[in-house]
Amino acid sequence: MAREIRIEISDEAYEQLKRAAAEKHVPAEAYAGQVLDADLARARFYEGARLFIAEHAEGFAERFGGPAGRSADAA
Repeated sequence: MAREIRIEISDEAYEQLKRAAAEKHVPAEAYAGQVLDADLARARFYEGARLFIAEHAEGFAERFGGPAGRSADAA
């Protein structure tokens, strides 16, 4: 389900948004939605990666060793 939000941005930011949208041949509102979707997807990916690392880092290090080029007494 799509939702609509209303935000306020500066005139300068809106002009930049319109230029970027024109380059993509889409309305400014559609482009803003695409940028927001992409940013949120990136944030979800990074959060998932952080959780994966937190859950599996110890087991990975036990099986394959620590980071390359790092000595055991460097910490």
